[in-house]
Amino acid sequence: MDVNAAVAAAAAMAGLCTGVIAMLAFRWSERDQKKPTRTSLRPDSNTPLPPGVDTVLSVLSSSAVVLDESDSVVKASSAAYALGLVRGGRLAVEPMLNMARDTRRDGEIRQVELDLPRRGTGRGEALAVSARVAPLGSRLVLLLVEDLTEARRIEAVRRDFVANVSHELKTPTGALSLLSEAVMDASDDPEAVERFAGRMQIEATRLTNLVQELIDLSRVQNDDPLEDAEPVRVDELVAEAIDRCRQQAGSKQITMAAGGTAELRIWGNRGQLAAALGNLVENAVNYSPARTRVGIAARRVAVSGGDEIEIAVTDQGIGISEKDRERVFERFYRVDPARSRATGGTGLGLAIVKHVAASHGGEVTVWSSEGQGSTFTLRLPEAGAVRERDRTSGGPLIVNGDEGPYPAAAPDTLDSFPAPEALP
Repeated sequence: MDVNAAVAAAAAMAGLCTGVIAMLAFRWSERDQKKPTRTSLRPDSNTPLPPGVDTVLSVLSSSAVVLDESDSVVKASSAAYALGLVRGGRLAVEPMLNMARDTRRDGEIRQVELDLPRRGTGRGEALAVSARVAPLGSRLVLLLVEDLTEARRIEAVRRDFVANVSHELKTPTGALSLLSEAVMDASDDPEAVERFAGRMQIEATRLTNLVQELIDLSRVQNDDPLEDAEPVRVDELVAEAIDRCRQQAGSKQITMAAGGTAELRIWGNRGQLAAALGNLVENAVNYSPARTRVGIAARRVAVSGGDEIEIAVTDQGIGISEKDRERVFERFYRVDPARSRATGGTGLGLAIVKHVAASHGGEVTVWSSEGQGSTFTLRLPEAGAVRERDRTSGGPLIVNGDEGPYPAAAPDTLDSFPAPEALP
C-alpha cells in the first residue's frame, strides 16, 4: 500500500511539473510573437496601417518605409534596413526625412535621386537611389526607394561603348580620308602614291578587323548556352591559332610551342572557339619581346559532374599589373594603349574570349606578373563528358568551374614545351 501511494504521489508531481513547463513555454512563445521585427508593425497602436497596405508593401521590390506624424518608423522592409535607410527606429537619411515632412505638410508627391554612402565600405563608393514620397492616409507618409546603382553602371558601360566605338571607327576612317587626299596631290609621284597606298591598306585592314570584331562580339555577348554544338579537336584549334600568328611571331623571332593537346575534344562552336583561342595567342605574340617563347598547353581536369579541358596560353611579355588584371576583359580596355595601336589591336579581343567562354559553359582566367609574363587559361567542357551528361540527365548541362584563377604553365615552365619543329 505504501509503495502504491508513493508511485501515485510521484506521478502527480510529474504531471504538475509538466503542466508548469507547458504554461511557461506558452507564455514565452506569446511574448516572442509580440516583439517588433523589421518586417512587422511597430508597437504603436495610435498609428495603424490602412487595411491592405501591409500586404501590398510586402510584395514590392522597392525598399519601403512608412513614417507617422512624429517621423517614427511604423513599418520598414528588410531591404530598407539593408540599404541603411532605417536605424534605431528612425529614418537615417536627412534629405528623405525632409521630403517626408514636406509631403506630410502639403500632400504633394515628391521624387528625387540621391547618392548615398555604402554601409561597411571605406572606399567611398556611392549608392545611387531614387526616392519617392507620397501621403498614406491622413497621418502617414510612404517612402519608396529604388536602388539604381546597377542600372547606372550598365548605362555607363553602354555610353562608354558607344563613345569608344565612335572613336575607334573615326581613327581609321579619318586616316583613309587624309591618305586619299595625299594620293590625289601626289598623282605625279609614283613613289609617294605607292607609299600612301600601302598606308591606306593598313588602315583599311584595321577598319575591317574592328568591324569584324564588333560583329563577333555582338554574336556572343549574350552568354546564352549554345543550341548547335559539336565536338571540336583541341589540337586543330591550336594549330589554327598558331598559323594565324606565325607571320607576326616570325618577324619578332618568337618561338611558338604547343603540348598536351592530343586526343582532347571540346564541346562547342568551332568558329567561336577558334576565334577565342586565336585572340589569346595573338595577344601573347603582340605583347612579347623579340626572341622569346609563347606556349600553348592543354590538359584534362576532373571536376564535379564531369571533365573539363584547360587550354593555357603563356607568354614572356610585359605582364599585367594587379589593377589592370581586373579590367583586361572589358571592351576596348588596353593595358598599354600605345602598344595596342602600334600592333593594330582593337581592344575587343579579350572581351570576345570572355563571352565565348561563358556561352560555352566555361570561363577564362588570367595569371600574370609584371616583367615576367602572363598566362590566360580557357576552361571549357570536354565533348565526351558533355555527351555522357546529356545522355544520363536527359538534357544539356552547362558546367561552370568554381575554382579560382589557375596559374597554369607560368613563364618559368616554358622549357617543358616541345620544340617548334614538333608542331603540326
